[in-house]
Amino acid sequence: MTMIPEQKIDALISRVEVIDAKLSTPLDSDTLVKLSRERAELEPVFEGVTALRAALHEREGLEALLADKEMAAMAREEAEALDARIEALTEEVRLLLLPKDAADEKSAIVEIRAGTGGDEAALFAGDLFRMYQRYADLHGWRVEVLSESEGDAGGFKEIIANITGKGVFARLKFESGVHRVQRVPATEASGRIHTSAATVAVLPEAEEVDVAIRPEDIRVDTTRASSAGGQHANTTDSGIRILHIPTGIIIIAQSRSQHQNRAQAMQMLRARLFDLERQNADDERAEARRVQVGSGDRSERIRTYNFPQGRVTDHRINLTLYKLDEVIAGDGLDDVIEPLITDHQASLLAAEEAA
Repeated sequence: MTMIPEQKIDALISRVEVIDAKLSTPLDSDTLVKLSRERAELEPVFEGVTALRAALHEREGLEALLADKEMAAMAREEAEALDARIEALTEEVRLLLLPKDAADEKSAIVEIRAGTGGDEAALFAGDLFRMYQRYADLHGWRVEVLSESEGDAGGFKEIIANITGKGVFARLKFESGVHRVQRVPATEASGRIHTSAATVAVLPEAEEVDVAIRPEDIRVDTTRASSAGGQHANTTDSGIRILHIPTGIIIIAQSRSQHQNRAQAMQMLRARLFDLERQNADDERAEARRVQVGSGDRSERIRTYNFPQGRVTDHRINLTLYKLDEVIAGDGLDDVIEPLITDHQASLLAAEEAA
């Protein structure tokens, strides 16, 4: 059984004590938010470490009984049960002590765009959006569409949604990349199988405390709001276009409410900038990143949905499931996401042990 270095456990407990001491003093709102968040993130591992140390202490106490002939048999049974518990707690704490993605507990902004394949790609983008929408419903998350551009034959050329809930990014971050579909389009008279694609980008939602945007770094313009047509089409200048001057990032939000558009555009801009900071940090750790599943490279083909065979293949971990209907409906998506998370944790554990 691999034990956890005592200095690592001591450092964790010491950090919790420092945070608790600071939280008992007057603090400005930003510091209070950051420390409270860190304390909440450390709570599961702190509880695990406390339980592990209690079990180890109890196990030490059994050593004297094991040497007693009258008590040895009973003590041996207790020792075996405790050893199993210690092993389970050790593995649990090892996983909890792995380097954490600071964004894991955050909500996420999911951007889905039709790629190669014309109308069929837009229809597939719509299928992917409904998959994530259903998946969010199953996890009790809330989905709010921030921006959408419908395809000519249905689906979406582009759709951006905010998925709100605890741990959304941790579960959806491996979805970033190119999703490929192989099927016979409804418009295909000859019954030929077409290959189309859509790209998915999952960005952690950033709060104002995460990203500072200076007023002088942005230029805000109003645009003519677009619509599908009808009596209200192109009659209001409620659209918002924000240019972030230092990075050149442009965000456009269009609906009937200018106030709502500005709030949503700023929300999307914060997410983009936060993601950019994370990518820069990742680039600095390029060697470590190569051993991790799902780097988030959005040019990487990550998954194929083959309808004729009812097959879903995730190319990063060579996982193939013959349950496409359940996956694309959202109900079976965890059967893909869970192995990705497990593989990612295994890679991190291997890297920790090799260090």
